[in-house]
Amino acid sequence: MMKEKIIRLLKQETVLCAALFLAAISMLLVAPDAEYITYLDFRTLAILFCLMGIVAGLQKTGLFRWIAQALLSRVKRARQLVLILVLLCFFSSMLLTNDVALITFVPFTFTVLNMIGPQAKKQLIIPIVVLQTIAANLGSMLTPIGNPQNLYLYGKAGISLGSFVLLMLPYTSAALAALILWSLKQSRTYPAAIAVFFTEKEALSKKKASLAAYSFLFVLNLLTVARMVPCALSFTVTVIALAVMDKGIFLRIDYSLLLTFAGFFIFIGNMQRLPAFSRLLQQTVAGHEMAAGIIISQIISNVPAALLLSGFTDRLAPLIIGVNLGGLGTLIASMASLISYKLIAREERAIKGAYFRYFTAANFGFLAVLLVFSLFCGI
Repeated sequence: MMKEKIIRLLKQETVLCAALFLAAISMLLVAPDAEYITYLDFRTLAILFCLMGIVAGLQKTGLFRWIAQALLSRVKRARQLVLILVLLCFFSSMLLTNDVALITFVPFTFTVLNMIGPQAKKQLIIPIVVLQTIAANLGSMLTPIGNPQNLYLYGKAGISLGSFVLLMLPYTSAALAALILWSLKQSRTYPAAIAVFFTEKEALSKKKASLAAYSFLFVLNLLTVARMVPCALSFTVTVIALAVMDKGIFLRIDYSLLLTFAGFFIFIGNMQRLPAFSRLLQQTVAGHEMAAGIIISQIISNVPAALLLSGFTDRLAPLIIGVNLGGLGTLIASMASLISYKLIAREERAIKGAYFRYFTAANFGFLAVLLVFSLFCGI
């Protein structure tokens, strides 16, 4: 029984287990002392905690599904359907994170496709969900709150919000153009006439107070990200507000992600105190931050890659680009991609293999396009 629980934990929380294992190994090399407390980036952890709680609250209000229903209520063609479902993930991920965009809109996509019939669903489900996954990973590149590695690297780099957005804007724009072209190409082969009817719509009018409160907290934390409001203030206000409005929100926060960050912080902090290891990694990464971010992300995913490599280079701009582009490629390059895979496997287990093949081809295709584009950006 215990063995089965351990195996299940390793499968469900592979990255967390790896982070804690590496932290434990590093503690054998560097004995715990007072300096350990300096390893942890409490600002990043606090903001991440608050944003996860606020977005979970906004999800419960039904806001995101209401927006999606409003956009799709007049859809009549496959081309419109594909574009809206894909671009919902692209633009929402900029503020809600790539994980939340997929958790929200992939199941919604299943609902929509079930409405338009089994034949259309069979033809559309794989390309739409794959494109939604790519869209969420690429749209989230633009903002510091789009994904966890951006929030961490933005804080570590100490750059302004505008500078971060300008750094990633060319790549996000190129990604948007590629997504639109691919979506239009895929939808040509599907039924031309499609109608989507919603018999029930989210009743936001009954949740105006909650929606206003969560929106205020969201803006407050955005101002904290932009360094306009002290982190201690926004954290305190957010925790108290969430506790008053809905204590259940605390159960919907991804604590495994926070523990993953903590584990890697300890590992990196200890490795930096080992001169030989630190010097070797610095020499390996120096001048190759973007390539290192992309390659390492394919193996351990882009969040751990960002945490690991940031401890051994001062050139964070190319690393930010590298780990964001590195979310494309293998299924584990971005942990958000696993969310879509698990959802599609649960909805249509028989198409897992076809989904994986399409996903891999599409991801490496987009990665190749953006790598070629990067040659013209001079990074």
